[in-house]
Order: sequence, then structure tokens, then C-alpha cells
Amino acid sequence: MYGKRHGAVFALVLIAAIAGCGRQNGRESGEAALQGQDGSERRIDASDVRLPEGYRIEMVADGLTFPTGVAFDDRGVAHVVESGYAYGEVWTTPRLLRIESDGSIAVIATGTKNGPWNGVEWQDGAFLVAEGGEMEGGRILRITPDGNVSSLIDDLPSVGDHHTNGPAVGPDGWIYFGQGTATNSGVVGPDNYRFGWLKRYPDFHDIPGQDITLTGVNYESDNPLNPGEKAVTGAFVPFGRPTKEGQVIRGGLPCNGAVMRIRPDGGGLELVAWGFRNPYALAFYGDRLFVLNNSYDDRGSRPVFASGDALWEVRKGTWYGWPDYDADLPLESDYYDQPGHPRPQSLIRNHPNIPPRPVAVFGVHSSCNGIDFPGEGFGFAGEAFVAQFGDNAPNTGKLRAPVGYKVVRVNLDSGVITDFAVNRGEKGPASRTEGGGLERPVSLRFDNTGTALYVVDFGIMNQTEQGPNPRPGTGVLWKITREAN
Repeated sequence: MYGKRHGAVFALVLIAAIAGCGRQNGRESGEAALQGQDGSERRIDASDVRLPEGYRIEMVADGLTFPTGVAFDDRGVAHVVESGYAYGEVWTTPRLLRIESDGSIAVIATGTKNGPWNGVEWQDGAFLVAEGGEMEGGRILRITPDGNVSSLIDDLPSVGDHHTNGPAVGPDGWIYFGQGTATNSGVVGPDNYRFGWLKRYPDFHDIPGQDITLTGVNYESDNPLNPGEKAVTGAFVPFGRPTKEGQVIRGGLPCNGAVMRIRPDGGGLELVAWGFRNPYALAFYGDRLFVLNNSYDDRGSRPVFASGDALWEVRKGTWYGWPDYDADLPLESDYYDQPGHPRPQSLIRNHPNIPPRPVAVFGVHSSCNGIDFPGEGFGFAGEAFVAQFGDNAPNTGKLRAPVGYKVVRVNLDSGVITDFAVNRGEKGPASRTEGGGLERPVSLRFDNTGTALYVVDFGIMNQTEQGPNPRPGTGVLWKITREAN
């Protein structure tokens, strides 16, 4: 329960078997071939997705480029955001799309070269979109159904590894959103140059949510800004700048690795909680706020071995452990020993608090990026549904087998994780197994009735030793419903 990580990796995760195989079919013929903009072909066949008995899946829309979220207006019409950016430094145009009942697509609004657009929500007659801000800093956008785009908040610290995410509207009417960290684990390094941003913003670094005192741990690395040289870098400072024991780093607002909130008009920025690495997905279950945190990679100057994503219930004013804890386990524990590499040393001298225990911890590098809760008619009341994008190995760390690429559900009381929608046959994305099912589920949302689950499938993004290779035009929107008894 709650996933204690002692013994074999992922003995913590209790995966239950799916009972039976429900009847599934795709829209109309049930099978289609999708041609990406780069010439890659993705076969789509909903029957290749295994579901519990009594559920069916169909394709709603295809040909999407890097879709990352879905929301419904007050008439129940689905709208999808396309990111406009993908890791691998691939730039396209961010877009908000209306998905008609026949699967046709209408463009509502477009953005500039400041993606990724990460997630979408509906509030008071308009859409809220988190603009990741890879080039100019993050924003929360308000987009009306006629395409008018305005910004509720600008200049969020979002030009690094991770971006502005969310948003989610709370029962109090405030807009909650996540802000990811600049780095993997608190120290800027050559891996951030490979991500692209260190060259653009050599002075960028993480900003803590409150004043912290450093241990003075520094890391030597190659200097990609001056090839052939070495650099020494500390925590929460720009690349190439060492730190000293006892050095105080002032907290700021906005900050990195945090959940923050603003009023519907964009004012009143407040810190809700911090100490997350990448709080990518937020959702309310009644008045309880839950967040999915993308955890550490095995890369950079301070790599972290075998770290699983966490689901947390957010408590206001709490620190959640980044960069010195993985969920509620300190990185200095022997669990994080990696052959040939010492375990990470703490960067913060006096931690604000001991991080709370997460609701659940998922598979290493499963990349849990979407969360929502069903209505009564769908089944599995009181459980969270989670979209798992899948691993980015070998760039985030080596794995024995593919991890993620599916939809799971989580019991909020026990922390037990159970497969819900998963490809038949071998593990991995459909393109790897030559199937027609799920590729990379990146988000999900129940419709306004709570009886239909829409799954946003980012599309094909293969990994090479040089980095990600995302394929435009291969994204899909799926719909899962419960069959009548």
C-alpha cells in the first residue's frame, strides 16, 4: 500500500489483472492507417486495446500533431490542444481545436513559438490553456470560443526542462496550475544544453518556493558553452557557478517545482505547495486537489536512479521533497545506489518538512501525465484514472522493458494501481509492436456527464541515442464508454 520501495524495483506497485476482454471497435470500420506529416504511418485499430469486460473504445479524431489535452465546453463539445512543441526541439503551431461529432476538426485559435501548450480547462464561457513557454516564459491563456486569446499571467519561469502545466479550476473558482523545474534534480548541467535551453538562457536556474540554505555540494561537468573546458556548478544557481555551505538562496514567486493559483481575472498569484519536480497534471476530486509528479531521470550532473512518478494529494503550504527526496524517501538512502555512481547528496541543509507519503508511486519512467475521476455511471467510483505517456529510454535511463503506454486506475484509499486500457501482446507503444492501439496516452478527461472517458494520444515519439524523434500528424483522440447491461 502506498508503494514502499524496498526490495526489487517496483515491488511497490500492485498491478491487478484485467478481468476479461470487452468488445471494442474503432469508428466505423474499426481500423485506419494514419499518415504522419513526415511520411510515417500509424495503423489505428481499436480492437488492439484491451479493456475490462463491459467497456468499449473507439477513435474520435486522428491526424493530430502533438495533442496534450482535452476539455468540454458547456454544450459538451470536445476541444483539444496541440502542443506546438515536442522534446527534440521540434516546433509546430500550438492550436486549440474543436472536435465535431463526425470527427472533423475546426481550428479555434493558434499560438506563437512559445509552446508547449500543456492542458486545457473550461471556465465561465472560455478555455484556459497552460502555455509552456519554452522561448518566452510560461503563461496561462484565456481563449474564447470565437478565438480571442488573452493572457491571465505571464513570465512564469518555464524556459527549462519542464514547463507551465495544468490548469485546473478549483471549487473556490481559482485557477490552479503546475510549474515544472528548470533541471532534472536541482543542478544545471550538460543535459540541459542537449535539451536546447542552456544555450538560449545560460543564466537560467531553478527558483525555490521559500528561502533555503544550501549544503554547498557542487558538481564538475563538461562545459558545452566552452567546449574542452570544465565547469563547477551548485544548486539553484546558473551553470558554472559554485555554491558554499550555508549559502542562502532566496525564494521567489513565481517559482519552480510548484503548484500555484490565480484568481479568474489573473490576479492574486499564490503559492499552494512546492518541492515537486514536474507537477504535470492536476485534478480536483470534490474539494481535494491531486497532482501527478514526473520524477527524476538518470541523467545530468546529479542523476537519480530508479525513481517512480508519484500521485499526491496536495496540502497547502507543504514542501514535497524535490530535490532531496523521491516521494517520501530521501535520495541519500541506499536505495539510490547505482553501480559506479555514488548516491545523490542533499542540496538543502534544513528541509522545510518531511514530505508526506504519496497516494501511489508508479513504474520508473512511466511518465504519468493525465488524471481525472469518473462519474457514477462509468464505474470505479472514487478511483483516479491516469494516462501514462511511457518511458523515454535510453535518454532518461536504461530499462529492461518498456514502461507505461497505457491508462491505469488508482484506488485512493489503498494506493493499488490497476491496468485499465492497455495494448494487447507485447509491452510498449503500438508502433513498436506493429499494432493499432495506444501509442502515448498523455492526457485524459471524462466528459460533462462523467460517463465517457476521452484519452489524448500524443502519437509516435521514438527515442534514439541522439534524443526524441516525435512524428507530427500521428496523434489520436480516443473515447471509452461502458456498454449498457
